[in-house]
Amino acid sequence: MNEYDSNRIYDLVSKIGYSKTEVKEEADCFILNTCHIRNKATEKVYHEIGRVRKNFKNLKKPLVIVSGCVAQAESREMLKREPYIDMVIGPQSYHKITDLILNYQRKKEKIIETEFDVIGKFDKLEKVSNLQNKTSAYLTIQEGCDKFCHFCVVPYTRGPEYSRPFKQILDEANNLVNNGVKEIVLLGQNVNSYNFEGKYKLSSLIKELNKIKELRRIRFTTSHPKDMSDDLINCYRECDKLMPILHLPIQSGSNKVLKLMNRKHDIEHYLNIIKKLKHMNKDIKFSSDFIIGYPGETEKDFNDTINLIKKVGFINSYSYIFSPRPGTPAASKKLNNLQESKKRLKALQDILEKFQQEENKECLNKYSEVLIENKLKDQEKYYARTKYMIPVIFESEKCKPGDLINVKITSANKKYLFGTAKLNKEKAA
Repeated sequence: MNEYDSNRIYDLVSKIGYSKTEVKEEADCFILNTCHIRNKATEKVYHEIGRVRKNFKNLKKPLVIVSGCVAQAESREMLKREPYIDMVIGPQSYHKITDLILNYQRKKEKIIETEFDVIGKFDKLEKVSNLQNKTSAYLTIQEGCDKFCHFCVVPYTRGPEYSRPFKQILDEANNLVNNGVKEIVLLGQNVNSYNFEGKYKLSSLIKELNKIKELRRIRFTTSHPKDMSDDLINCYRECDKLMPILHLPIQSGSNKVLKLMNRKHDIEHYLNIIKKLKHMNKDIKFSSDFIIGYPGETEKDFNDTINLIKKVGFINSYSYIFSPRPGTPAASKKLNNLQESKKRLKALQDILEKFQQEENKECLNKYSEVLIENKLKDQEKYYARTKYMIPVIFESEKCKPGDLINVKITSANKKYLFGTAKLNKEKAA
């Protein structure tokens, strides 16, 4: 979502004369679009500003803007901690950025803008074309969260759940496809809670996008198990452009820990979703998120998580040690032993990596259908992704970004598949 927001911020500031530069010392303005989901991400913001200050020590100071969730959560504290910052803009206020910049240039006074104005934001963005023209593009359809998981800061930084108007989303999708986009990834903090006027749901959007001739692939992220409705599950059978992989965060394999987290679902419900999806599409596979060392997690709870992973066989997942976020209910809980948590995380990641490697090995000596994203610099090689989001690097002399072709996989490592293109119309395995 931050990548989508960053692209839209550029669409906005380009209207008042700004253009991108790859040379830091040429910049008149730095915009850091931030994430507050873990403490490490927050600290990176201050480290980056320190680097900017150092680079411009003997140059004219650039305008420094911090936007996104850290800006929302820490606003005034940011200006106190780092006086080099000129402007702080929350994630629901960035549509005002052009006016704020012009105002700063006139008055030279520091600015804080953290109002929750999500409706105004998308109304403004609707009038500014989305200029993304990559093969794959993100498209935000929903923001905010009403779930209030005890570890999560999103409800406090992004606000309550809001679903964009149905037609507004389809118009932006069609604009992206006209720009050359072949794959659209629908985004939301709880993307499958999308519900516009009680009539249009995520399944409605997928079915409409499935009709766009030049669009080749559809994905969505991130989903909450509570909102995996049957009409959405049915899309995995009815919509051929919806890719057969679902990122469905579970966080823990222990019902006790899920209750402590206030996740509003249990393992039985989660596994029932998996069963329904496999019934709809035998080729579907899964990825997930895991928090290790959540306050109250015991060895038994951790083993329950390992057992769940083995039962589902996730082909790719994200896993982290619990990071207390200020202002959330879990922030005041007694932390687990850090060394024990690190040990558990290593054990969990080893198992997840094993499933990922097994998935990659399954592809060897078979043809996989891939969507080409770009050509590698100074090489006759291309970067693409399979239906399951696995990166593929292959050689070819006749391809171009946006092509959907079959590649014979000849080797693999932990992260990548490697192969050669097959340019006839043979069906992929």
